[in-house]
Amino acid sequence: MLEIFTKLADWLVWGVFGLKPQSRFGEAVHFFIEDTAKIFTLLVIIVFAMGFLRAMIAPEKVRELVAGKSRFVSYPLAVMLGAVTPFCSCSSVPLFIGFLEAGIPLGVTMAFLIASPMINEVAVVLLAAILGWQVAALYVVAGMTVGIIGGLLIEALKLEKWVEEYVWQIRMGKVAMPEADTSWKGRFDFARREVREIVGRIWKYVLIGIAVGAFLHGYVPKAWLAEHASADNWLAVPLAALIGIPLYSSASGVIPVVESLLAKGVPVGTVLTLMMSVAAISLPEMIILRKVLKPQLIATFAGILFVAFIMVGYLFNGLFA
Repeated sequence: MLEIFTKLADWLVWGVFGLKPQSRFGEAVHFFIEDTAKIFTLLVIIVFAMGFLRAMIAPEKVRELVAGKSRFVSYPLAVMLGAVTPFCSCSSVPLFIGFLEAGIPLGVTMAFLIASPMINEVAVVLLAAILGWQVAALYVVAGMTVGIIGGLLIEALKLEKWVEEYVWQIRMGKVAMPEADTSWKGRFDFARREVREIVGRIWKYVLIGIAVGAFLHGYVPKAWLAEHASADNWLAVPLAALIGIPLYSSASGVIPVVESLLAKGVPVGTVLTLMMSVAAISLPEMIILRKVLKPQLIATFAGILFVAFIMVGYLFNGLFA
């Protein structure tokens, strides 16, 4: 199905533009055009489809579903809801406050916040297209596992004292929320707004990711990457986690870089570690969470994820050596 984008790039780059197939510039331009068409088409289709299905799942509904459940139920439920409701970073603070106000434990709340940016439907579909559904499914399982373990560790350490004091004083959710419009027209309008909001927010980061991927694809020698980022280099995985911290993108935006690195022979675990780091512990994400978390909890949160992502990277490198 995705071959249509390759044929489109072939026609434009080799035919219309007249570039040479084996030239570095030609390969970079081909990658950029093919991935731009492919990723934005899938982005619009998948965001619209998930928005249509998610029209009834407002943040308040997510909070209500998790509240009052036992820990054996609340942790898996939180990460599953985080996986299918990838709210944007700007939603993190009100969601965090709303969860705690509803009596949901801090660990469960953090489990949701870990899973939500790490796992989103576009990234999973694109991963499946690049690596197959087996790897995509394992990535989802890994993300959910990291969410549960991270939340349990934060709960076990009893870090509530490192939540900003004003959070505990806020009372949210006391006003009746308007009922969602679940008619076909209402869902269609909601899905259309989701496409406009999400694509409008991340398109520039996706284009930057595609441009970086195109540069890697066309100009970075495969032998150099194989030497410095191979599975034999044990420092490659933690380095990938470190590189992701100062970057800002969604998991979808970093997919073109993942695709290019994989094509150059970089092990799957190393590139997935980079992808998880960019999505969940990037510096901008931590700055947003600083509004509700004290520096000690942010450092603990980021440290747990950093170690977990490295372990996942080594695991995937071992499984797919």
